[in-house]
Amino acid sequence: HVQLVESGGGSVQAGGSLILTCAASGVPFGCFAWFRQAPGQEREAVASIYTPGNIRWYTDPVKGRFTASRGTERYTVHLKMNSLKPEDAGLYFCANGVRRGHGCGRTVGDYGSWGEGTQVTVS
Repeated sequence: HVQLVESGGGSVQAGGSLILTCAASGVPFGCFAWFRQAPGQEREAVASIYTPGNIRWYTDPVKGRFTASRGTERYTVHLKMNSLKPEDAGLYFCANGVRRGHGCGRTVGDYGSWGEGTQVTVS
């Protein structure tokens, strides 16, 4: 059973940066994704990384600003978020699951393991 723990959230001003970290215990599958959930809204994928092949995907609003990467520690991934905007705010979840086609899934149902989330506030 894979357990995920997110860290690195916080409160920043617009234009600022944060680095989120997801640490997995157990033996995770190859796909890690970051989902954001704003109050009253559904959880949506913002980025994913297939760690064995370093295949990354980003939703259009974060392209060029967010970077998903493998960590130097085993079973750790990061999400570097630059030029943050108020609309980036929300509870960010790390998810882990199997590969889907050429990359990773983009829906909640594609992932079987979830962290509890880390809050990002942008003012």
